[in-house]
Amino acid sequence: MKLLIVGLGSMGKRRARLLKGIDPSIQISGVDNTEFRRAEAASLGITAYSSIKEACECETFDAALVCTAPLSHAVIIQQLLKLGLSVFTELNLVKDGYEECIALAKEKNLLLFLSSTMLYRGETQYINRQVKAFDKKVNYVYHIGQYLPDWHPWENYRNFFVGNKRTGGVREIFGIELPWLIDTFGDVTSFHVEKDKISELEVDYEDSVFVTLRHASGAKGMLAVDVVSPKAVRNFEVFGEGLHLFWEGNPKALYRYDSEKKEKVAVDTYQTFEHDSRYSDNIVENAYVDELANFLAALRGEQAPRYSFEQDLKAIAIMDAIEEAE
Repeated sequence: MKLLIVGLGSMGKRRARLLKGIDPSIQISGVDNTEFRRAEAASLGITAYSSIKEACECETFDAALVCTAPLSHAVIIQQLLKLGLSVFTELNLVKDGYEECIALAKEKNLLLFLSSTMLYRGETQYINRQVKAFDKKVNYVYHIGQYLPDWHPWENYRNFFVGNKRTGGVREIFGIELPWLIDTFGDVTSFHVEKDKISELEVDYEDSVFVTLRHASGAKGMLAVDVVSPKAVRNFEVFGEGLHLFWEGNPKALYRYDSEKKEKVAVDTYQTFEHDSRYSDNIVENAYVDELANFLAALRGEQAPRYSFEQDLKAIAIMDAIEEAE
């Protein structure tokens, strides 16, 4: 199999490394308009081109992965689909071009695969199973925060997409978290928003947002999202009469409450897990591997994608409404 990765930044290189780990026989080429990234990719054994046109004139590919900044996705995805390539794309965060992409993929009978890595986490899957097997209503409280300048320590936050209001850091967190929350608790039927800016970060959006959510299942959630927390945090708690789960964001910190023992008991969802030391400890590689495995299986017609553009429109609609709320 031969794959083209468009965008050779941190995510593009991660996807290339993990794909090779899944199947060393996969051939990977890349596209980036930045000369130093092309040179870096070449040093990693990736043939790098300056444009999709140049890459497709020189080689034939089975599919492509879009790992560029979100606002560039729609144009790139459509270009790749028109060239006859199935597409894996990182989070889009905006619905630009969704109708055109969905229609074009159907017209050409090509796979359109949208990343939603949290759906593949062992911890979120365990929470999902426990909540759905529980026959009573539940509530949850969830805080996700990380100081924006620490997201990519190797570059200034003003210089990549989290500095842009349309794809800002708070919005990206909602884009990452809402899909698994909706999958676990059901569609959002109503919500209330409180938000403001509490830091001196040079961004033109609120850096701290609290949202209360009511789901179709009857569950209520309190979601706190910020880009000002000095320590990266992902603290989740779900509770109901007879169910109490706790998750502190990493594979070693998932617990259930044992009512007989009157204590928290650790839940192990991974035999082993991998972590990239450049990121906080709540980011593990296993979910990225499982997501790519799902993509490759979907290409072979063996599995359906876990997430779709159609499902993502629900999450984006909520994100838009949160930003528009007074």
